[in-house]
Amino acid sequence: MKQLTRRDFLKATGAAVVAAAFGVYEFIPGTKSVAKQAVKATKATAAHYKLTNDVDAANIRQVITADSRTSRTIMWQSSYDEAEAVVEYRLKDAEDTLTVSATDTQFSDGGGQTYIHSAAISGLTPGTDYEYRVGYADKRSSWLPLKTADGTDFKALIFPDSQSADYSVWRNTAMPAWERNQDARFFINIGDLVDNGQADYQWNAWFDACEDMIRRIPVVPLDGNHEMYDLDWQMHMPLSYTHLFELPKNGLPDYPNQFYSFDWGDIHFTVLDTQFTELKDFEPNLLEDEVAWFKEDMEKTKAPWKIVLMHKDVLQYSFNPETRPTAREEGFSDEGKIFMPLFDRYSVDVVLSGHLHTYRNRGRIRNFKRDETGTLYLLTGVAGDVRYPSLWKRHSLDIYVPPQPETDNYMTMEATANSVRFRCFLPDGTLLDTAEIRK
Repeated sequence: MKQLTRRDFLKATGAAVVAAAFGVYEFIPGTKSVAKQAVKATKATAAHYKLTNDVDAANIRQVITADSRTSRTIMWQSSYDEAEAVVEYRLKDAEDTLTVSATDTQFSDGGGQTYIHSAAISGLTPGTDYEYRVGYADKRSSWLPLKTADGTDFKALIFPDSQSADYSVWRNTAMPAWERNQDARFFINIGDLVDNGQADYQWNAWFDACEDMIRRIPVVPLDGNHEMYDLDWQMHMPLSYTHLFELPKNGLPDYPNQFYSFDWGDIHFTVLDTQFTELKDFEPNLLEDEVAWFKEDMEKTKAPWKIVLMHKDVLQYSFNPETRPTAREEGFSDEGKIFMPLFDRYSVDVVLSGHLHTYRNRGRIRNFKRDETGTLYLLTGVAGDVRYPSLWKRHSLDIYVPPQPETDNYMTMEATANSVRFRCFLPDGTLLDTAEIRK
């Protein structure tokens, strides 16, 4: 959903923010690295580096892979075409390093130009502390932590829609959450990461705001309807989103980086693309193809837990007449009518959604009604400055609604072999709600 005043904001501030928001450059000069897959280097290649800030590398990030026990994707951006882009990695505090080549892809969308680098690290040992750094030729960044998944117990952070006019609000929601939950192993952003998907300065501001976190733990992103906007607020393929995040290749090749799945611990996560309406002129078969893929994904997994992540929500809300007098019946959204029977069929345990910028706990639902044997549905809230205070009436299936008008929030997920617990917090750490399911 979009506020019209942001069109003027986008055009007025875009050029000024581009230069300021591209991120911090952190590089160290070193010896020349051989750019081959998993080439080993000894401690002699790593002796006595000196800090410098004269090489461009921004938005360094870890990205989720299908199996984070043994692999990780590292990405970053530069302003220029940098030859011999590499990622080096090693066991924490070790001397020997391994080097993998990275891609160097020129990308331009909406007038901004960047070079996007991506490297896939594989063959890692589960439950192990590593370090990585990025670079070109004889330049290297400082070392950053990377820990592989292992076991059944873990914590994750969940952030709802972070789209903003001022991304300091996103920063002030995400960073306190990260500071309080340094044991989180990854973080989810439930879609509408930015307000305008073609605005490169907004992407840079988004990355800059969560820099300390996204360098250290992988992001699990979803596309939302705002990733589909061009600079004139018309529908547009989510080109920036699909280039900025190199996601697991287990979706369909005709829809790269739009929907995918991954495992962590005992949980199989399925990430849906719910932008059927926005993309109908570009991808007319998206819904049909994705439903077929979803069924196959559910039938393949042997994981004891299944969680679905989707941007658009499954319920339809009536408007609060004091806020918007337009009449609308409560019920189920088109996405809910399509997918909820499938969630029932495949015994999905939890569905997390966004889009409506409000947190709601609906408890467990099956066959479109309250049923304690059904799926737990949580609407995750808002993590940016685009808010709709008191817009929605309470739905008959809501069992918890935060005090209105609500502000930003974040969530934690704590998983064990026998339980998954979700907690919703205000940015200052105040606990709003808890939901738990057990097996």
